[in-house]
Amino acid sequence: MKINIESLDHIHEAAKTFISAMGDNTVFALYGKMGAGKTTFIKAVCEELGVADVINSPTFAIVNEYRSEETAELIYHFDFYRINKLEEVYDMGYEDYFYSGALCFIEWPELVEELLPGNTIKVTIEEQQDGSRTVIMDQL
Repeated sequence: MKINIESLDHIHEAAKTFISAMGDNTVFALYGKMGAGKTTFIKAVCEELGVADVINSPTFAIVNEYRSEETAELIYHFDFYRINKLEEVYDMGYEDYFYSGALCFIEWPELVEELLPGNTIKVTIEEQQDGSRTVIMDQL
């Protein structure tokens, strides 16, 4: 599935489309270059899911936890950009998160691919020449 985001003004429409396509899947690995909009897109998705907390990249914390005020659904937002060794991910207890049934949005999954569940959905965000973004959802 492809979702086009013409501008930031349309990101919430794209987030709604993404949410309707999520189905029963819970783990989403977001790929894209630095500055492609991974964090911005996750923020829009979380807002559409009813998260009222401040949503930002967990670059230094590795994982942020949010809860939807509407459904009480638990959401984990990971940023593995600063991971140097897989042992760091083992030490944080990644299995408790990835296999919890809670929504997991993962930035920089390239660094932990071998640990991702088999049913992980690959989400690629590509910046187009005109500044728009394309979000592509595939099975990993």
